[in-house]
Amino acid sequence: MTVDIDKTAGPEDTPPAGPEAIKAIPVRHYGRYLSAVIAIAVLVAIIYAFGQGKINWHAVPDYFFDHRIIKGVGQTLLLTVLSMAIGILGGILLAVMRLSKNPVTSSIAWFYIWFFRGTPVLVQLFVWFNLGLVFEYINLGPIYKDYWSSFMTPFLTALLGLGLNEAAYMAEICRAGLLSVDEGQTEASHALGMSHGKTLRRIIIPQAMRVIVPPTGNEVINMLKTTSLVSAVQYYELLRYAQDIGQTSGAPVEMLFLAAAWYLIMTSVLSVGQYYVERYYARGSSRQLPPTPWQKIKVNLTSLSSRKGATA
Repeated sequence: MTVDIDKTAGPEDTPPAGPEAIKAIPVRHYGRYLSAVIAIAVLVAIIYAFGQGKINWHAVPDYFFDHRIIKGVGQTLLLTVLSMAIGILGGILLAVMRLSKNPVTSSIAWFYIWFFRGTPVLVQLFVWFNLGLVFEYINLGPIYKDYWSSFMTPFLTALLGLGLNEAAYMAEICRAGLLSVDEGQTEASHALGMSHGKTLRRIIIPQAMRVIVPPTGNEVINMLKTTSLVSAVQYYELLRYAQDIGQTSGAPVEMLFLAAAWYLIMTSVLSVGQYYVERYYARGSSRQLPPTPWQKIKVNLTSLSSRKGATA
């Protein structure tokens, strides 16, 4: 016997309707809007004040690429590179001495760091420049002999004053980086028969670079700006050339703005280089490296084009 089954479902068999879609209403941050308006108003007021001031802004582009300014930029970059080289090498040496178990070398490193960090850079520059009052001449035997005033040129004064002072700060940065490496790395290296020096070069320092590089980048940028102090010891760099042009052209304040613009350009370039160096040394610690500026721009352009396509 066959039984016919009615396949028509009744109203009671209709599945229940799903929950209504939640309409999310964004929270209004009126404080943010107000602070943004105030910040823009202050910025516009400052720009307007500078625009109405008695400043000859046309003098800035007129001398922006003057051969003396370009030469000053080159001298500033040269002094920055050489001073940082002395500071980094001296900082590594002082950090190793500071961590040494030998109390003599550790004490010498501590005293060096204490002295150079405790005295202003400008004072150190003046001391180097006038040290001829203590040492009348320098005598290195058959290698070199001359009066101190002839030996200690403005360039050498600037190089020693900035480089040796930077070594004290780099010593603390390097020491922090070396201490960040686990002691088990050193023990494992010694167990494999590596010497202490080889362990530092092959194992400890490469791992410590991830901690050392970011503050070192800041020190490079700071060194670039600190080179402006060496004009006090008669060394010609960007600021000194800008001041001389300002005195002869009758636009001293305008030339200071010009020098500030060049410092901003150089520090911006160094900041970009610092970003890529940090990204390079972050490869071993981060599973996903942070995007580069070009990658960020590419992602933003892609998302913008996809939004336009969706609205169309």
